[in-house]
Amino acid sequence: MWFRRDLRIGDLPALLAAGSDNQTVVPLFVIDPGFARTGAPRRALLHGILNDLDEQIRVRFGSRLLIRCGDPVAEVPAMAAAFDASSVYVSRDYAPYGRQRDTAVGGALAEQGRSLVGVGSPYAVDPGRVRKGDGTPYKVFTPFSKIWRQTGVEAPAPDPGDDMDWAPASELEKYCHPISVPPEPGCDLPSVGEAAALDRWGSFREAASAADGTLRSGVSAYSDLRDRPALAGTSQLSPDLKWGTIHPRTLLADLDLSGPKDDGEMVFSSELAWRDFYADVLFTQPHTAWSNLNAQFDAMPVDTDAAARRRFDQWAAGQTGFSIVDAGQRQLLATGWMHNRVRMIVASFLVKDLHLPWQWGARWFMQHLLDGDIASNNHGWQWAAGTGTDASPYFRVFNPTTQQQRYDNRNEYVDRWVEKSTEPMLDHGVEREEALRRLKTLSNK
Repeated sequence: MWFRRDLRIGDLPALLAAGSDNQTVVPLFVIDPGFARTGAPRRALLHGILNDLDEQIRVRFGSRLLIRCGDPVAEVPAMAAAFDASSVYVSRDYAPYGRQRDTAVGGALAEQGRSLVGVGSPYAVDPGRVRKGDGTPYKVFTPFSKIWRQTGVEAPAPDPGDDMDWAPASELEKYCHPISVPPEPGCDLPSVGEAAALDRWGSFREAASAADGTLRSGVSAYSDLRDRPALAGTSQLSPDLKWGTIHPRTLLADLDLSGPKDDGEMVFSSELAWRDFYADVLFTQPHTAWSNLNAQFDAMPVDTDAAARRRFDQWAAGQTGFSIVDAGQRQLLATGWMHNRVRMIVASFLVKDLHLPWQWGARWFMQHLLDGDIASNNHGWQWAAGTGTDASPYFRVFNPTTQQQRYDNRNEYVDRWVEKSTEPMLDHGVEREEALRRLKTLSNK
């Protein structure tokens, strides 16, 4: 069983398949050298999750997580050969790099007479399954989501039984590579692992109303509170979904989706549909990871000179003088997470007030977010930049001041992260007009 973005034991079809028909399970994780280029917070979080998974496997099954460091194209076949494994089971990966890697690993295994077997994926509905009547993919979320709901989601898979045969820890020890001490994350990390994810979900799902009935919380109030960054109105499960310490079908199975479309549970399920939608877009158009989906915007004038870099540095440090933008960046630096409403505000500011490439912001987020996911992150940035599928139109320019008044009218969120306001680095009204001027240059070409 080659673990990747499915670092759990429960609700994991690939693991059940690996242990079926009295097969002995060798649990493997390969630390790809490319992961070293990601930010310290995500590397530290992964280290903690791997330790938790290793402990689960030791305590429950008397085995251990076999960790190798190196190119999976070499490491996976080498371990398959070492244990004479006829098959390597995985949860399918639909991202561009993952597909390339798995094709190469599958080919290397085939040369040995072995097979790579994909079972399940990190998504509620696998990319490629939701299609129009003519077989083409959807470009707009709303019709996608309607078919997504009709497609149906499988029930959570059962936990592996005690009768599943696992390779003893003693047999795996000699193959394990030593893991370097994780970097200092530079931020506060959440509790990690499968049990922590399930606890987070349980607390969010079962949260009760306040005693006086004036303020609900949890999933039932999600539609009312999710845009209020000062409140605990979201599940905080995005890092768990990123690393697969919980699966979206586990969440969906606990929801009552019979209510109106603005019901909290329905709106929460729509966010899971957005996650699948962006994965589908990247699957069908892999170039959109870093290129405009709408190629018309390739001609949009953006600033990339030394002065632009200095403005980017102010934005990244949370020193723009716009309190809600700065609060978002400081929350990110302190916790490895940023509230989704604030992500939109911060992204709009970079693209339409600072006139910088959205790719700069997307890379910054991927470097610092614990939940950094290439499909959701980069297509979310394209939404804000007006360049992607189902995007916010480019002429919609978020006013950070009115956004703060609307979603943090008591300054509770801003005061938590920004001790002292500074002078704004720019005039939003002037830069809004400049953004619209640049937009008009496209129509003249």
